[in-house]
Amino acid sequence: MANRSGARDDMLRSAADLFRRRGVDATSLADVIDHAGAPRGSIYHHFPRGKPQLVEEATRTAGAAMGAMISAGLTAAGPAATVRAIIEGFRSELLATGFAAGCPVAPAALEGLNAPGAVTAAGESFSSWEDTIAASLWQRRVARERSRALATFAIAAVEGALIMSKAQRATTALDRTEGELSALLEAVLGASASR
Repeated sequence: MANRSGARDDMLRSAADLFRRRGVDATSLADVIDHAGAPRGSIYHHFPRGKPQLVEEATRTAGAAMGAMISAGLTAAGPAATVRAIIEGFRSELLATGFAAGCPVAPAALEGLNAPGAVTAAGESFSSWEDTIAASLWQRRVARERSRALATFAIAAVEGALIMSKAQRATTALDRTEGELSALLEAVLGASASR
């Protein structure tokens, strides 16, 4: 049973990796099988609804992993440092992949027309990340509505900067977003702490 679960998890990780580098539409089930080193018939054994199910579950898995990283960062280092770490991680991935890799859930949001469950999974991931960041800001005495707005802004800014960086094949958008978001969060947190 552990072997079956391991093969399934390998396929989910492979799918998420391929989707973020190639996109959903440009990634076939055969690509996922080859990348995961899985037996040919195993994909329909683990994902009987085919590619829509694989896209949805890979998106949920990737979204949860990113959410766990965000939560751990917020607990250990706070919002401004966590945003910097997330951006640095994306910057490193972009450079290591020749500007191919992006956000792990964005491909489902952008290309999920044939997998509506994947679009839902992407939306839920973004909402979860917003909730986590907003809660961290609120715990640091930032007003509730301001916390929500800042969390949404942070995620939207990073996602937009990722798309721009991929298209421009340069990290300038990420670099600038990192500087502005860090300064904004530090200013807001400094003002809240002095109340």
